[in-house]
Amino acid sequence: MILEIDDTEALTGAALERITADELLPELERAHAESAVREDEAEALAYLVDPFDLIAEVPGVELAQASWSSEEIEYDPDDEDWDLDEEDETDEEDGDGGPRP
Repeated sequence: MILEIDDTEALTGAALERITADELLPELERAHAESAVREDEAEALAYLVDPFDLIAEVPGVELAQASWSSEEIEYDPDDEDWDLDEEDETDEEDGDGGPRP
């Protein structure tokens, strides 16, 4: 999934609001979460998007584990050199277990 964040302040603000509204979050964890959200947009996104909610209504699918990773890239969907499958092809060539599901 490729996301473009075009308003980091709105994203961070929404995540901070969610953290503030969480009455069950202990103060120490709240302080850590607020700090992480202010420092990294990926952390803010992680507080707003629940992977379980994303697939809850998809028939035949059960989410066993979810993790987040992110990197900042220059993405141009019109660039002919942009190949989303490039990493998979490299892994296959390296003998990393063949095609990915």
